[in-house]
Amino acid sequence: MISFKELKQNLKKEYSSLPTRKVALLGDVATQFLAVSLKGMGYERNYNIDLFEAEFNQVERQVMDPTSDLHEFEADYTVVFQSTHKLLEKYSHTSPLDQIGLADERLDFIRMMCNTVKGRIIYYNYPEIEDTVFGSYANKVESSFVFQLRKLNYELMKIAQENANFFICDIAGLQNKFGRNVGFNSHIYISTEMVLSLDILPYVASRTLDIICALEGKFKKCLILDLDNTTWGGIVGDDGWENIQVGHGLGIGKAFTEFQQWVKNLKNRGIIIAVCSKNDEDKARAPFEKNPEMVLKIEDIAVFVANWNNKADNIRFIQSILNIGFDSMVFLDDNPFERNIVRENVPEVTVPELPEDPGEYLEYLYSLNLFETASYSNADAERTAQYQVESKRVSLMQSFTNEADFLKSLNMVSEVKGFDSFNTVRVAQLSQRSNQFNLRTVRYTEAEIEALENNDQYVNFSFTLADKFGDHGLICVIILKKLDASTLFVDTWFMSCRVLKRGMEDFTLSTIVNYAKEHGFQRIIGEYLPTAKNNMVADHFPKLGFSTIEGSEPLQFELEVGDHADREFYIENK
Repeated sequence: MISFKELKQNLKKEYSSLPTRKVALLGDVATQFLAVSLKGMGYERNYNIDLFEAEFNQVERQVMDPTSDLHEFEADYTVVFQSTHKLLEKYSHTSPLDQIGLADERLDFIRMMCNTVKGRIIYYNYPEIEDTVFGSYANKVESSFVFQLRKLNYELMKIAQENANFFICDIAGLQNKFGRNVGFNSHIYISTEMVLSLDILPYVASRTLDIICALEGKFKKCLILDLDNTTWGGIVGDDGWENIQVGHGLGIGKAFTEFQQWVKNLKNRGIIIAVCSKNDEDKARAPFEKNPEMVLKIEDIAVFVANWNNKADNIRFIQSILNIGFDSMVFLDDNPFERNIVRENVPEVTVPELPEDPGEYLEYLYSLNLFETASYSNADAERTAQYQVESKRVSLMQSFTNEADFLKSLNMVSEVKGFDSFNTVRVAQLSQRSNQFNLRTVRYTEAEIEALENNDQYVNFSFTLADKFGDHGLICVIILKKLDASTLFVDTWFMSCRVLKRGMEDFTLSTIVNYAKEHGFQRIIGEYLPTAKNNMVADHFPKLGFSTIEGSEPLQFELEVGDHADREFYIENK
């Protein structure tokens, strides 16, 4: 992890070319060094953090006063740090009869804050202070500080579930990982009121930026595994599938089994698991198919690549099937040489420096928090099967010499409908995930999508896609704004890259044009807002027949509805 000193040095570097995000910081203890850490970590994540730091111990006033500097600042993200130390101080000043209400009082304020503060709130939860007033018996005494503190952290999670704009930064988890003696220095606290030590600040800042990056659509989607001495102990080509080191007994095999359990949990959450191994494919597959001690099975692997080619080239092949950015991939390999090959040739891929001892793999990986997310739905668990099917589509495509014949052979069907209670979560999630095929890169929460469902000024379309191999699920979203009686504006057009080159773009435009004709609109205006990731759609509208609106800023395009003629596509409207 980068040090606080290095984060501070980042403040001297050039930020002007980085995208700006407005962040407000409220705290009831000294936050100056936390502010430095957040800005410095923003630079590490390619953001210019425009930071408003409220005065010391002014959280309630800033939130409750509608004329405060906080509300005037209009932050994209408001970071709130109400410390355990101040909570204990308040508890100590409360009468014994009222101490039982400590957690509920704080929770009422947090609920009010969710309804008052615009933008997203990132709230630090409460690392424990065990005051030993009751010892372990505190767990039986509701008015004890330990009981109230644990109740508070538990109920915070419920508030996060109930409020789409509220996110918990788990600094209590960081204390569990590194220990209170690392996270807190009593000498510094007494003289400065600074609760977080210089050693823990980079981790806190990193976790905070993890959340911001996830909400901005920057998160990891795929874990690529080497096999020998990474996924199991030993070399399968030499030892055989029966003799690799894996299993629940004592010894190094236990470390690999627990590592596989972690990978399996990621897969069940929706992370794509791929294999990239220098091996004969039949030997590499054998443990997954035959060894009963293996936690990971072949059906858990979305893309399986085992050959003797360069691993960087194999990762490029995996990426071509998955159609996701290299920067959303993590590659794990025990071999330093292979790690460096990938770092040098595919630098966007995250390649952690695994410890030499496999027994230390998990604790090290836990500390990196590689797979932060801003959303989750049950559909995520189906992702592996979708990409396994996509691999079959790629194989079929290679057998055709004519693209049209290939597309016809897929028997594609799309269901087109508006937003409703069944797809709201997925629409919001896709808006968070879509970076490359996203014309304006507008992110939506579930609450914002629900608001659009009932707004007469907007027209919404969601598109699914299925073919003879399987169902892609929801893959495209269109939000049109009625500018006037004759003009529609394409407020949002994002699409999963998994369905590129399937004719979905033409099918989608046909849907938009048909709606426009049926409702008397004569013109459609599209807009492209460039980002670091969406260059692939810079010419999207011209390719579809739109004309450039000269002098428009940002760049806009227009299509006369009466002049449009559908291009051939091979997708049936369900």
